[in-house]
Amino acid sequence: MQSRTPAGRTGRPRNAAADAAILAATRAALVELGWSKLTLGDVALRAGVAKTTLYRRWAGKNELVVDAVAELFDELTLPDRGSLAADIEGVVLQFATILTRPEARNGLMAVVAEAARDDALRERIRASIVDRQKRLVLAGRARAQARGELPPAPDTGEAARTVDLIFDMVAGAVVHRTLVSAEPADEEWVHGFTRVLLSGLAAAGP
Repeated sequence: MQSRTPAGRTGRPRNAAADAAILAATRAALVELGWSKLTLGDVALRAGVAKTTLYRRWAGKNELVVDAVAELFDELTLPDRGSLAADIEGVVLQFATILTRPEARNGLMAVVAEAARDDALRERIRASIVDRQKRLVLAGRARAQARGELPPAPDTGEAARTVDLIFDMVAGAVVHRTLVSAEPADEEWVHGFTRVLLSGLAAAGP
């Protein structure tokens, strides 16, 4: 798991053990209390640290929750299942499973709503969650190219925009399915989604 230094924070060196305890305590509080009732005081008590320790690391509750949720998405891996389609299905199923966890669901929905009126928080979500997980698209594309399933792509601005588009399509569809529509992203749904993603709208027919 990669370490994360909150943006704009300086001062004494970070304590990795304290950070891990704080983020774990934040996720536990999200499960038991939900975002609205979560307080930094409660998190500090659960983590066994002083409240001032949290304020030295995070500007407030929203930033703390973003980092706690980001660690969950850092658990995502790209399984090698033998084909691009199977690899996509594997990682999408993992993503959907994480979104069924109350700490992920409660935390993500809350900070996204708060970010609607907070540009700095929106940027933190982008940097800590969105941009970090684009690694999966890059890894999947490279593996498919090595297998001969995709042609080599030049390292250009257009290639970068394609990575962004693929990530947005996958993340947007799974988040909408699980958190907005409240429907299961099970193997059948993931298989159909992957078929449409790889083949286009023509694949959606009977």
